[in-house]
Amino acid sequence: MEISKKDSTIPVKHSRKTKKIVVKIVLYMILISVAILCAGPFLWMLCTSFKGNENIYEMSLFPKNPTISNYIGVVKFLGLPKYILNTFIMTSAGIVLDVILASLCAYPLAKFDFYGKKLVTGVLLSTQILPAAAGLIVNYLTIGKLGLMGNYMAVILPGSVAVFSIILFRQAYFAVPNEILEAARIDGANEFYIWIKIMVPQIIPAVSTVVIFDFVNKWNNFLWPIIVLDPDKYPIAAALNYLGGMFNFQFGYIAAATIISVVPIIIVFILFQKNYINAVGGAVKG
Repeated sequence: MEISKKDSTIPVKHSRKTKKIVVKIVLYMILISVAILCAGPFLWMLCTSFKGNENIYEMSLFPKNPTISNYIGVVKFLGLPKYILNTFIMTSAGIVLDVILASLCAYPLAKFDFYGKKLVTGVLLSTQILPAAAGLIVNYLTIGKLGLMGNYMAVILPGSVAVFSIILFRQAYFAVPNEILEAARIDGANEFYIWIKIMVPQIIPAVSTVVIFDFVNKWNNFLWPIIVLDPDKYPIAAALNYLGGMFNFQFGYIAAATIISVVPIIIVFILFQKNYINAVGGAVKG
């Protein structure tokens, strides 16, 4: 009795399907393991923030008698709301300035033809190889001459325009068809109107990406604020280091403050993750 060709292919297809399922399961297990490994320090810190002083140094991941006394102590004794407000002011102002100024700078670099355009772009790209510490002395002297020492603007102004943001916006502008701009100019629209009404709405994914990167960088700003600000105006990252020396015997307080400082970053990423993924996906395809 002969077996038909169609029937003979069924085991082969079933074997391939089973192999794909097994490979996918193994891949997901590896990814989950890596995610747990990377999130391990954060999870340990989270659990530690709910431990009391009597079992604060126990290596158990889950506290035996969980308590929120560390969070109450952070608000009551460390004055954390003040430092969170400082961070929020400097971070919000820095993000707004970076989005506006970087997108304005990127617009002519992407859509205008002018003498020296390639040179300007090349200079901007070349600055990416310089370490961040290279500009500390120049920024310090500039802020000192402007009389801004101890002021929030001493932290906001040096980071008001990021080269990375300019490059990202420039690449996003390339995806906007020139025909739309020409049609707007024929209708009598000026360049500022074209930028605010046509160009910016087209690059919302890139704006979301810049907001996320800026928020993480500026919220975690540490070294520069210590140099130019007084302790009562420190952002949260610098304040945690400053308070860590004062309350080193209260590690639960520091753990709770660290968790509180991370929550805004998680919230911002959740709010902007859709556009962020679209922007990253478009960059990979491009």
